[in-house]
Amino acid sequence: MSSENDTPDEPAGGEPEQLALIRESVRRAKAPKAKPRTWRGAALAEELPVARVLVDKGVLHLDRYFEYAVPQELDAVAQPGVRVRVRFGAGSRNVRDGRREGGGLIDGFLVERVAEAEYQGPLAALAQVLSPEPVLDPEVLGLTRAVADRYAGSLADVLQLAIPPRHAKAEAREFPAPPPRPVAPDPGSWRRYERGADLLASLASGGAPRAVWTALPGPEWAEEIARAVQATLASGRGALVVVPTVRLAARVDQALGDVLGPGQHALLTADAGQQRRYSEWLAVRRGAVRAVVGTRAAMFAPVRDVGLVVVWDDGDSHHSDDHAPFPHVREVLELRASRDKCAFLLGSWSCTVEAAQLVRSGWAAAVAAPREVVRRTAPLVRTVGDLDVARDEAARAARLPSLAWEVARTALRDGPVLVQVPRRGYVPRLACQQCREPARCRHCAGPLEARESTGTLACGWCGREEAHWHCAACGGTRLRAQVVGARRTAEELGRAFPAVPVRTSGREQVLDTVSGAPALVVSTPGAEPVAEGGYAAALLLDGWAMLGRPDLRAGEDALRRWIGAAALVRPQEAGGTVVVVAEPTLRPVQALVRWDPVGHAVRELADRAELGFPPVSRMAAVAGVPDALADFLRVVELPPDAEVLGPVPVPDAGPGGARRPGAPPPGEHWERVLVRVPPGSGAALARALKQAQAARMARGGTEPVRVRVDPLDIG
Repeated sequence: MSSENDTPDEPAGGEPEQLALIRESVRRAKAPKAKPRTWRGAALAEELPVARVLVDKGVLHLDRYFEYAVPQELDAVAQPGVRVRVRFGAGSRNVRDGRREGGGLIDGFLVERVAEAEYQGPLAALAQVLSPEPVLDPEVLGLTRAVADRYAGSLADVLQLAIPPRHAKAEAREFPAPPPRPVAPDPGSWRRYERGADLLASLASGGAPRAVWTALPGPEWAEEIARAVQATLASGRGALVVVPTVRLAARVDQALGDVLGPGQHALLTADAGQQRRYSEWLAVRRGAVRAVVGTRAAMFAPVRDVGLVVVWDDGDSHHSDDHAPFPHVREVLELRASRDKCAFLLGSWSCTVEAAQLVRSGWAAAVAAPREVVRRTAPLVRTVGDLDVARDEAARAARLPSLAWEVARTALRDGPVLVQVPRRGYVPRLACQQCREPARCRHCAGPLEARESTGTLACGWCGREEAHWHCAACGGTRLRAQVVGARRTAEELGRAFPAVPVRTSGREQVLDTVSGAPALVVSTPGAEPVAEGGYAAALLLDGWAMLGRPDLRAGEDALRRWIGAAALVRPQEAGGTVVVVAEPTLRPVQALVRWDPVGHAVRELADRAELGFPPVSRMAAVAGVPDALADFLRVVELPPDAEVLGPVPVPDAGPGGARRPGAPPPGEHWERVLVRVPPGSGAALARALKQAQAARMARGGTEPVRVRVDPLDIG
């Protein structure tokens, strides 16, 4: 590899050849550049006759601009940011090397217009301007380019996530003038938090604070977000709120309507029809509204003069896009806050390791309630461990321990009881039978797994076999597959409480709310409905099923899901009780009992720093068929401090044959490697992976290789 300071070897003959090269370069510099022309000699625009276009092809070796001539008849409408249609082939030239690519008509975005083309041959003309609406403004272009570079992806792929499909009727709609500024709000329930009132005052005065907010249990979080938005609008700036699901977006939408009044904000969600979604998006782009709430794709919403970006519950997997290049809402909004110099608010009932790192690094400040306020608003949490279950006759006969049964029976006199059951697809990992510490590889600290064919222990990251494992924590030598409780149906719980109605919320039907009348509400994690007046109690069953997942985030995610359910329960002073069926000595269970998600995240962060795990390090997962993966690894020029772990087989199914996220296509055998780099080398890693993928595609590689930077699930 060479750098700008590298000196090439001197050619034979030395000085005469150098002088000849200099004279040739001077002659070329003095030669006038030819005016752009088309293949058919059509009349061109008099000013800025060359358009640079990003074609809508999400392949990395075409991730650059192509030059086209601007016909005179399209001069007025062919403005930067509009959607165009171009002939990708005959006469279209790459601005870097002038090569022809592809063929046929293809959509794209006109990025800029210039006076002269870099390529001096004939250019194809723009075939059509699809719409005069400049949907790709410089702010969106800069943000999407930064996201594409961070995740080793193509700009065209990111723009597909950022700009919704066009709808002609929506473009023809007339939008009202922007509403007047609201008055600065009263802090309200923000006073419960240390620095809460100061946060709102800073937003109202035009400040740009960055905060990681640990919300108190209860339903007030949506109104608190709405008040933060109101404070930002009072300063004359816009605000953007991104939540993981449509159900949560509806709650914030209602809170914004109550606080701001009707017509003051837009709702951008994936389930809206094409016309409504594009119409709402246009209302934001044209400045008719300055506040937005939405799900994942709303992170790119073109809010004018954005003053605040908010992400709620950043640990939810819905915040990570399932399409290349797989950007995460939290990271995108961090980029946006840095680029636009606006305020950043990350809120959740729980706390991720990434959020803890933002506070530890000083990038953001912590906003939390005093401990006495937390104890007053949180429910009482009780535990049922292995020894309790072993001594419990009722627990051996059924999955409901006596303590859980008694708490539910008492609570049903006063209101509904929530029963959280892990959904199908949770996979157990191996742990020490004596102390329950997860079994990890001595080389890379990855999770150990028992291979199905031989039963041999092997690392799920680097693939090394482990013949003589012993627990690093207690010295034990025996392993156990952490318990996955049998899936019990709502009918079985109904037999235990025959006089109580049973409702279910899960994959088939997700309930949004339930009444405050006595009932058993059986829900999978994330689908818990809100109960009027709060639940009288919650039973968190099969805790090992979540703690035992073969995932670096298993403990953090289990705690987040438990707290998400427990936050819907009444405070302890109102009789609210939570029973969790899991070993009480484990760190996530202790954090739930103390209601201390921040302390748990801080300790997890320290452990990951010691072992070199994300987010302290950066990781990328590269997967594909073995030959294609091996070819990719041969050509990629990784940073010198990169560590390659693997390859290991990519499982295509979990328990019961259910397909896993990121599984290879049916019938294909894939392998995966993990590439780990220390802090400061993440950008170099992404750049190297992108260049290698682009080179492989340019050579005509047909076998897919999937690159994912900062994967959520790394085992």
